[in-house]
Amino acid sequence: MHPLISTSDLARAVAAGERPTLLDVRWRLGGPPGRLDYERGHLPGAVFVDLDTELAGEPGAGGRHPLPEPDTLQEVLRRAGVRAGHPVVAYDAGDGSTAARAWWLLRWAGHRRVAVLDGGYAAWVAEGRPVTTEVPHPAPGDIEVRPGAMPVLDADAAARLAREGLLLDARAPERYRGDTEPVDPRAGHLPGAVNAPFSQHIGGDGRWRAPAELAERFAALGARGDRPVGAYCGSGVTATSVVLALEVAGVTSAERPAALYAGSWSHWCTDPARPLATGDQPG
Repeated sequence: MHPLISTSDLARAVAAGERPTLLDVRWRLGGPPGRLDYERGHLPGAVFVDLDTELAGEPGAGGRHPLPEPDTLQEVLRRAGVRAGHPVVAYDAGDGSTAARAWWLLRWAGHRRVAVLDGGYAAWVAEGRPVTTEVPHPAPGDIEVRPGAMPVLDADAAARLAREGLLLDARAPERYRGDTEPVDPRAGHLPGAVNAPFSQHIGGDGRWRAPAELAERFAALGARGDRPVGAYCGSGVTATSVVLALEVAGVTSAERPAALYAGSWSHWCTDPARPLATGDQPG
């Protein structure tokens, strides 16, 4: 299953009676809660899944959004109606940066039939497609979470990849440079990491850029087929959209995906012994 699905393709699947399981994962850093948006309107049949409490473990030593425990994730996904072998589509407000977390977790759990809605809720509504406030109650799913299908980096592996391969930092340039840090206790980036803001995956129309455009962008950042690549961000959320974009671009593949530093900067910066770099250059 391609990691992105268009609004028209999703609408056709629904009309043909091939409705995928829909996950609404709208979320904003600093709030307000995405559930409020969901209650005001969502795609028919979509189940709200909360990023902070259901697609992440308890914040702490592992970072602000550590990976959830497999048993907990399985319970969440089954409650949402996710079934083994059945397609899943996740969407957020628009840019895919949060929906990519759900996509990545499902892939990590061994579920390959999952995609992110290109343009998200904003594109769906802009096209006049149906929305509802009715909350569905799907039959429980039967997915079995088997973690390990997507590569995960710890701090040491991330540092090594930054030296020997390509580690992409998905945060905004001002956070990468260390000009500002609104959330975490230290500002800057992992030494050797290259800035690749997730916002640049999206074109002016709010949709994901074409594969060729993404490939050109990643090539300019140093990505090539034989070079190991991974990504991190503030807490392991928006970096998943870099992993997705690399696959869309053809730099990586479903069989050879990019790695994710799940703890990301929120984990790295808590240890004062870990070095940091500032400024425009990897350092």
